[in-house]
Amino acid sequence: MPVDKYPPYEAVGLPDRTWPGRRAERAPLWCSVDLRDGNQALTDPMDPDRKMRMFRLLVAMGFKEIEVGYPTASRDDHDFLRRLIETDAIPEDVVIQVMTPIRGDFIERTVKALEGARRAVLQVFNPTSAIQRRVVFRMDRRQTLGLALEGAEQALKLQESIPGTDIFLQYAPESYTHTEPDFALEILNSVLDFWAPRARHTLRVNLPATVECFPPQEFADRIEYTHRNLAHRERTILGVHPHNDRGSGVAAAELAVLAGADRVEGTLFGNGERSGNVCLVTLAMNLFSQGIDPMLDLSDIDGIRRAAEHCTQLPVGARHPWAGDFVYTSFAGTHQDAIAKGLRAREESGERVWDVPYLPIDPRDIGRGYQALIRINTQSGKGGIAHLLRSGYGIELPRRLQIDFAAVMQRVCEDAGGEVTGDELWRHFEERYVRPGQEAEPGPSVADTGGWEAVGQRALEAAGLDGYVHSLDVTRAGAPLSAMTAFCELVADSRSYWGVGIADTEDAAAARAAGAAVRRALAGDDEDGVR
Repeated sequence: MPVDKYPPYEAVGLPDRTWPGRRAERAPLWCSVDLRDGNQALTDPMDPDRKMRMFRLLVAMGFKEIEVGYPTASRDDHDFLRRLIETDAIPEDVVIQVMTPIRGDFIERTVKALEGARRAVLQVFNPTSAIQRRVVFRMDRRQTLGLALEGAEQALKLQESIPGTDIFLQYAPESYTHTEPDFALEILNSVLDFWAPRARHTLRVNLPATVECFPPQEFADRIEYTHRNLAHRERTILGVHPHNDRGSGVAAAELAVLAGADRVEGTLFGNGERSGNVCLVTLAMNLFSQGIDPMLDLSDIDGIRRAAEHCTQLPVGARHPWAGDFVYTSFAGTHQDAIAKGLRAREESGERVWDVPYLPIDPRDIGRGYQALIRINTQSGKGGIAHLLRSGYGIELPRRLQIDFAAVMQRVCEDAGGEVTGDELWRHFEERYVRPGQEAEPGPSVADTGGWEAVGQRALEAAGLDGYVHSLDVTRAGAPLSAMTAFCELVADSRSYWGVGIADTEDAAAARAAGAAVRRALAGDDEDGVR
């Protein structure tokens, strides 16, 4: 591969960086850009109804800032903005955001489209990277800075042009990550110096990783460098807009917040150009898992995912952090055993603090249940199988029976070539241990024989088998069976055979378990060759 084509990035150089010693303490200000940056990346952009559903979803989740479009880019964006305003769909505590490149007519048309809105962020931007200055715009630093100031002046003039609408000014140096740090800072400070004496509201700058082009620690260094040296910092909201080209958008955003960023723009599940924007669901859930209120409601994460998939027509991957179908599921036997034991220990202790192996959060906190935590395939073990029978049917298997049934299911999964469902697991359990062969005739009662083990011994003798009862235990199964359950292990011809009886009474359960074990002993090995 031609590695010589790709020079390494130049580090900003911040030997006295302080962000590595900081910890997250609160959520940043979130801004969803699903309706603009996310929408423009779709092969089939959202129609007005899907846009409205997305907007309502974002509001319901608790977003207080939502970018709703680029009104001069398309009629669809303009008309959707007007629909939101004219139908009074924007809650009083939500600020919408619109964006425009620095062109006088574009800025004016964008502001005009805001008429009737209560509050809005107006973001003006121009590309500032060396490659775009040289190749695309044929401008030097001085000309690029001049363009930024022209946009700042135009935006300021129009800020008060719509009575009843509060407009917050925000400047973004597009391609910030490809812009020389000293030049990016010069532009930002020049814009802020121009706005500060004149603007009524808090000032804003937004630093986009238009293309993620270096590791997250370098992004954090550049954010801290900007944070330290930014003019009018005390009245300026410093925002970041990470992308995921290197696969580290989440890390970059988290480190940027430690480095001084106040605000993060992104999308649900990371939709966006190329490799996508940073995933706000992941960022919020990362905070939640550390005991920090994310200021977003993710208590129905599957409902959020379904709505987002409908709006974007893009599936969320099965392994997507926190939201995928498999992220709280274990197939491996050792993991399943640890999860089952952890859940049981928690149930018995009543401890509020969550501490279960392999589960960073309680799935119920985001609307999931425990049913899908453990799924059975060739990698599964006895602990996972026992947990499924306990949680799904209330049956607590003896350890030796766990081992026996795990061997059976290993063979079943190998033959099936994949996963076995919970219903299939129960069917195999019933066929093997509860109802092997013909249904048993009612056996002798405990009163007649002097105990449950005697029930098993009488069943052996009646069948003409030379053997003995290794164990016969009766217990009450939990929900949903809520019945007496007996487990009988017979030894005949030096081989062990299990039977399970389920009935309303202890006597009947014991008799059925003994009968099932005897029928298995009479039949010898099952078809799969596993006792």
